[in-house]
Amino acid sequence: MRDDTSEFPRTREPGRVFAHRGASQDAPENTLASVRLAAEQGARWIEFDVSLLGDGTPVMHHDATLDRCTDGTGPLTGITVADVAGLDAGSWKSPVYAGEPLPTLAEVLDLIEELGLSANLEMKPHDGQRGALSHAVKTALDARPWTLERIVTSSFDLDELARFRGMCPDAPVAALYVDPPADWRRVLSGLRASALHLHYAQIRESLLIEAATHGFDVRVYTINDPEVIAPFRDQGLTSVITDHPPLFLEHEDWRSWTGS
Repeated sequence: MRDDTSEFPRTREPGRVFAHRGASQDAPENTLASVRLAAEQGARWIEFDVSLLGDGTPVMHHDATLDRCTDGTGPLTGITVADVAGLDAGSWKSPVYAGEPLPTLAEVLDLIEELGLSANLEMKPHDGQRGALSHAVKTALDARPWTLERIVTSSFDLDELARFRGMCPDAPVAALYVDPPADWRRVLSGLRASALHLHYAQIRESLLIEAATHGFDVRVYTINDPEVIAPFRDQGLTSVITDHPPLFLEHEDWRSWTGS
């Protein structure tokens, strides 16, 4: 991967608040309900996960199995889209959300468009899904031209992200790390990525200065305490990813970060 950042001019974004898996503190994560609640709370950006069912259908789901966030059991690849209607993806969180469906990627994209939101789509390629996941995401995004301006695609699996980049040369992408390596800028340049995503505990001033110098956005996950991350707000941090957007959107010191 080349380290020629001048080849890919970037304009850094204003401060943004991303709702992690939707408003996942109060609603079941990665559901249409969590997206709607995040919008009601004032978030304009959503973060959500995409995995594949056994028949190749992309769905809004984090894990390789159904067990944690639905009333189903077993691997996600063990079911097809025909089985989704029988799943409850909300009761585990609260009886209020009983019957909440497991959404397809098409359904969540349509809701995001309806609500006028933007989003970070995180690809979760589980065993045997590499390549197929990128293709499924590309197909869904290609059917909706508006996504080119409003959907950023990211992944911890940088090989899968590179496959997606090859299929979608103009789509915004972001490299996702817990703790980025020393050569993170070379990696992002090779991917023609616009942003670096990392765990909030790994943020440091030197990284933020380097990112700002070269025009990369820096987004931290999953931060639920504005005071912890406040020292970095004016050092080049461009976005926070949080389970509870009002923590930032209603906080006096963060109020300018509207998420728009």
